[in-house]
Amino acid sequence: MNDFEKALEILQANGVIMHPTETCYGLACDVFSESALAKIYEIKGREKGKPLAILVFDIEMAKEYGVFGDRALGLASRFWPGALSIVVPRREKLPKFLNVGEKFVSMRVSSDKFSTDLVKALGRPIVTTSANLAGESVMYEVDMAKFDAPVLGGGNLKDLIDFVVDGGKIPLNKPSTVVKIEGDRVTVLRQGEIFI
Repeated sequence: MNDFEKALEILQANGVIMHPTETCYGLACDVFSESALAKIYEIKGREKGKPLAILVFDIEMAKEYGVFGDRALGLASRFWPGALSIVVPRREKLPKFLNVGEKFVSMRVSSDKFSTDLVKALGRPIVTTSANLAGESVMYEVDMAKFDAPVLGGGNLKDLIDFVVDGGKIPLNKPSTVVKIEGDRVTVLRQGEIFI
């Protein structure tokens, strides 16, 4: 079994993977797995109320989970796949346990083939976040020592990551640009690789 098949198997079994993307190493799980989502928050030490983004395969999949008006469609058509996260009103199809209380969801189509192929093979979005402890710098190569901390009930944070895809050192890139779209208004929430 190769890394791709193993990563897909882990996602299908409600697990959490660490994998390289075009911006940095990320943690990912199936968007419909509440237990895996809880593990990601625990691994990162992230506040439960802080929302997470999703990766989709293409614009058609994005429209199933978010409301895309002309402005959002124009940006997605121009910059996807790529390092642009678009925050749009969420649709009912997304599970209620994802980003509780949030009316919007951040999504993008990755330009990283491994990530995009995973989403395609899974047939639904994956939750994505940088593989780092909250407040610490992102990882450009696998460094499991960063997750060498005990968890309540025994074990270690790194034990919560079910599979690591080691793609070696990846180039130091800026994070994705994040834009929120409400009607025709575009607000840049984070300036990254792409300038809007």
